[in-house]
Amino acid sequence: MGNLTITRERLAALDFTVPWHDGGLRILVNASDALHLGSLLGELGDAGHLRAFLWLGFFIVAATILLTIFDRRFDPHFPRRWFDGLVESFYHVMSITTSGKTSRKMMFGAFGRLFSAFWLVFGVAVLAYVTSSVTSVMTAAAVGNEIKEISDLRDRTVGVLDGGTSELYARSIGLSIRAYGSLEEAEAGLRAKEVDAVIADSMALEYYVHHMADAGLEVVGPLFDPEKFGFAAPQGSPLVRPVSLDLLAAHEDGTTQQLRARYLGVEH
Repeated sequence: MGNLTITRERLAALDFTVPWHDGGLRILVNASDALHLGSLLGELGDAGHLRAFLWLGFFIVAATILLTIFDRRFDPHFPRRWFDGLVESFYHVMSITTSGKTSRKMMFGAFGRLFSAFWLVFGVAVLAYVTSSVTSVMTAAAVGNEIKEISDLRDRTVGVLDGGTSELYARSIGLSIRAYGSLEEAEAGLRAKEVDAVIADSMALEYYVHHMADAGLEVVGPLFDPEKFGFAAPQGSPLVRPVSLDLLAAHEDGTTQQLRARYLGVEH
């Protein structure tokens, strides 16, 4: 008696117990592969926002210098030291740019207030642009990098086990694949970004992540290419019925679920 997947061809030649496990393929991803500062800057550059940010930085520096020169000439209470004056002006420029508020003293009456009003509008617009651009880029990157099911693997490179069912299935649906000799090699390829995800037997992946792999890996998505596992015996074997009864009893009293949680880290 042995543990096999139940197929039509095998059932024609052997007797099987009731299925004890619903198997299939699942997807392994690097859950720690989050958006970091370097990739965020790259995404902002690709979207055309980074150049606008550079121009904004240049404008802030220029505004700080011009405001310092202006206040040194017209405000008798403005700091006389250049460093102190630049710091004071930079604070006011950044205050308006990031919050739309300023505590700067108004000068030149109505004209000064009108200029300050336009400056406040500019600050609010800049703040809105920076916030919306960063948020949109981060959202797009998160959605674009998200892998939750087999349909998310289109136009991506997928790791498979050489000669296994995962390779056969991936080829059958036209995925771009890279074959590895073991799960350890596939994990290394995933962490090195050689592939975007790994497809393998669900039990093997769940056991590997639960017991052997370092932190940061996650098995995601539902089962696909499903198959049922049962114990096979020669036709007419007297063992099939009592083993089937024991398997059903283990399922009904929760033993099967406890074993899955212990060895695979999941409960189905």
